[in-house]
Amino acid sequence: MAISATLGTEHTVELPAGPLVYREYGDGPPVVFVHGLLVNGDLWRAVVPAVAEAGYRCLTPDWPLGSHRHPLRPGTDLSPPGVARLVADFLAALDLADTTLVANDTGGAITQLLMTRHPERLGRVVLTSCDTFNEFFPWPFSLLPKASRLPGFGWLMVQSMRSKRMQRSPLGFGLVVHQPVPPRIVESYLAPSRHDRGVRRDVVRFVRGVHRRYTLQAAEQLPGFDRPVLLVWAADERLFSVANARRLAELLPDARLELVEGSRTFIPEDQPARLADLVVKFLG
Repeated sequence: MAISATLGTEHTVELPAGPLVYREYGDGPPVVFVHGLLVNGDLWRAVVPAVAEAGYRCLTPDWPLGSHRHPLRPGTDLSPPGVARLVADFLAALDLADTTLVANDTGGAITQLLMTRHPERLGRVVLTSCDTFNEFFPWPFSLLPKASRLPGFGWLMVQSMRSKRMQRSPLGFGLVVHQPVPPRIVESYLAPSRHDRGVRRDVVRFVRGVHRRYTLQAAEQLPGFDRPVLLVWAADERLFSVANARRLAELLPDARLELVEGSRTFIPEDQPARLADLVVKFLG
């Protein structure tokens, strides 16, 4: 679960799938942040304050992707479309309208499904380096859905991440950041799935359901999303090709692309000030 005080006041909302913890900071039009696999709201710890202080209500949930506090109810649909439905349920539970979504990594794929399946409460979207088209998951993470069917996969995955060498490897955080993630944040990301069998169950069920057909289907429908979209891509991207970002910008009716120097996939970790500046200008 997220630990950074910079995300604001903690709340819990009851959704059809179960309880969801989120942080709230600021007043004004709503901005909801969507992280990816095996991280939580702490990914946005250096972005949220600048956006909130610019006059926006920032809501940062710990989505059920492996670093959340409360396991969801057994039987909950945790396929990518199911998680997109859960995001829509969150927006509805808080009665958020004209919402801006800011997404990264796996969260970007979930957001594309939301844009095409449940767009009613969306006003604009910021997609930072994320899964698109045939890159869901990208190599080498494309091996995970099949591996997740092996007995004990969830336990082995999270226990292996105890090793700093594994954390900095291509199957850890090695491809997504330039600088090592601070140890206390790594612990925030990995501790829930390490200690809670229900959280591990949730993340394994999600990983098993990942397939590029979902992002390819979304791409077919994205030309119908006519609200403003900002694409913020890492110039040093190792997973999600800039070529796909350009394709996405051409596909969407009202989109522009910004490249961020000195960053890999986790732009909120490598270049949070630059990302916050781009988001605030886009919203303004």
